[in-house]
Amino acid sequence: MLMLKLRCIKTQLSGKRGAGPFTVLVKRLIMEVIPTYMDVEHSRAYIDQLYSNDSQKCFQAVSELKFAVIGSVREKGSIIEQGVVVRLLQILRAPDLDVLLKTEVATVLNSLAKGLPEHASALVQAGILPVLWEQLDACTGGGGGGSSSSGGVYTQMLLCCLRSIYRHGCAPPPPAWDHKLLSTLIHHGYHPPSNQECVANILAHACKVPTTCEQQQQLVEAGGADLVACMLCSPVTRVQLPALHCLTAMCYNNERVSNVMATKSYGGKAVPDLLAGLMARDRPREMQLAAATALTFLHRAGALSADDPKIIYKTLQCLVRFCRRDREVWERVEAGNTLAYLTERSIHLQRTAAMTDHLILTMNDYLKDTTPSTPPPTPTPATHPISVSPISCRQYDNPSTWPELMLEAALKVYASLGANDEDIRQRVIKTDGLMNTIVASLSAASPPVQLAAVRCLHSLSRSVQTLRTTFQDHMVWRPLMTVLKTSTNEELVAVSSSTLCNLLLEFSPSKEHILDQGAVEFLCGLTRRPHPGLRLNAVWALMNMAFQAEHRVKMSILHHLGTDQIFRLLSDTDVHILMKTLGLLRNLLSTKAHIDQIMQNHGKEIMQAIILILEGEHCAEVKEQALCILANIADGDVAKAAIMSNEDVLKKLMNYMVIPNVKLQIAATFCISNLIWNVEEGAAERQNKLREMGVYKLLQNLMTTTDTGLFDKVKTALQQFH
Repeated sequence: MLMLKLRCIKTQLSGKRGAGPFTVLVKRLIMEVIPTYMDVEHSRAYIDQLYSNDSQKCFQAVSELKFAVIGSVREKGSIIEQGVVVRLLQILRAPDLDVLLKTEVATVLNSLAKGLPEHASALVQAGILPVLWEQLDACTGGGGGGSSSSGGVYTQMLLCCLRSIYRHGCAPPPPAWDHKLLSTLIHHGYHPPSNQECVANILAHACKVPTTCEQQQQLVEAGGADLVACMLCSPVTRVQLPALHCLTAMCYNNERVSNVMATKSYGGKAVPDLLAGLMARDRPREMQLAAATALTFLHRAGALSADDPKIIYKTLQCLVRFCRRDREVWERVEAGNTLAYLTERSIHLQRTAAMTDHLILTMNDYLKDTTPSTPPPTPTPATHPISVSPISCRQYDNPSTWPELMLEAALKVYASLGANDEDIRQRVIKTDGLMNTIVASLSAASPPVQLAAVRCLHSLSRSVQTLRTTFQDHMVWRPLMTVLKTSTNEELVAVSSSTLCNLLLEFSPSKEHILDQGAVEFLCGLTRRPHPGLRLNAVWALMNMAFQAEHRVKMSILHHLGTDQIFRLLSDTDVHILMKTLGLLRNLLSTKAHIDQIMQNHGKEIMQAIILILEGEHCAEVKEQALCILANIADGDVAKAAIMSNEDVLKKLMNYMVIPNVKLQIAATFCISNLIWNVEEGAAERQNKLREMGVYKLLQNLMTTTDTGLFDKVKTALQQFH
């Protein structure tokens, strides 16, 4: 009826002249509405047939639906909105329907999944994934046609549909990484190239989701390692490239899986050798980079050493080559990020990279040249950037982000190059304009750029010369403290606090400025954070701050930290935090006047803390630190009484003098020596008490030691008794 009325209005208006604005508007409305209603009327006819019990009519309807949705984004959205997906899934699950009909349905679903991301999300919400996995499993078991021609096409369409959904990134990994389903998927990856391509892409895109060690291991146990090795030998690039991304995700930060992959082979060639071959210059650029990334991850996981020719002569050289100015932006960024990750821990690789192809100057080009002549490649499912790599999940389709991406990559490379070698650090620091860039980047709006800048600053802060000169000239402490106090990014705060530890060293001119910025209160608050890395950095920074510090600084630390928090830190499960807390106490309890004043105010709590450590189940290094703190206390004029009045502590010292550990014997003997130093007031009384307890006899027995360090300490202590 509505269509009839609209057509009448159209006929009446078409016969009139001089139509006014209202007439024109109505005409335009009619021209827009009529096609829409005609589409609905047309689609309604075959959609109704989808629900027919007649399989022939249903097949015809699905065929019409297929031709309607192919190439039409609007039609895909309309079909999904009408709830047709539920019916299509019912057809797939129907056990009595022909495999040809199901193949047509899978083709329609694949076309819908190839639409917009929201279309794929709608399919996932409608429950398509369990159905597809169920049908794929049935095909593997011989159902749905098994190995017949029609069954093979059906299997292929199921895989294509899964691939289309996973490409959009809206699907989770295969359900709970179920072993049976993973095995089913991997089973189909050995068959025709079309299936291999689908399986490779499904695995690669599923691995884009951060995979846990357990999930990585499940992939290997399901046969993923063997399949990837096979796919690397495929003559089809569209199979090899996603296989490389899958391999990268499987090996990332996983020593066990990486060692497995490093020993796998196919066609008589080990996986590392296959990867080295894929870096050949006649290979597609994205494949060279992906292979270099895979080898990088194998190295970082410990499967390949830094001096392995495939790492130092192939991987490193390939990555440096892709950093050149004549490469495209995405290549330079990916290569830079991966190169930084490759060289981050190995001084051998850092030195080699720094000498290769003027890399330090090349990175300076990253800071200046951000408008290359060639645009990045159009991202496609079969080519870069799929970016499953956890170190570089970037998009390159927006030119306005290129300067930021290149800046981040360059700062990462500089940070890695200067991590361990002072000569390289000095070359990096002398790079034109670098320090100004770092300081400016600390205030950048982009957290990745900020993080890269702080990492670079942290690397350079390991240089004593730089701390005293360049850092002071550029007042880097100011933006660094701003980052620490304002950032909510835990990783950024962790790296920033690590950098702060170096800036608080005794010889650093920045130390006083940082103290004036309220660093004591901030760091004490940081020790209460749940992240162990932040607690460690905070205690470490406080330890550096307390070294040879003024009394006011030490008292400020004790005031803001509090003895209760010191006890919590001494009970921390992280031994590094425990060691640095003991180091903090040792630095606080230095200089006679400071020792006496601190022990007068906090002596009881400090002695309890030391006893807690000496009686606990701790390693020798931890107990040595506790004994050294006792030795410092024994050096005080008044504080000695805290030890001499505690017979339990004295007996512990005697026990550690005879324990079969030289370091503990030296520390305990040094403490005794400080207690009985004969030029100090009350020395005779202390000597008599310790002689009565048997300390003198223990020292005489220790004179037979073969360790020169312990012998000297014992000799000094015996001289005090005389």
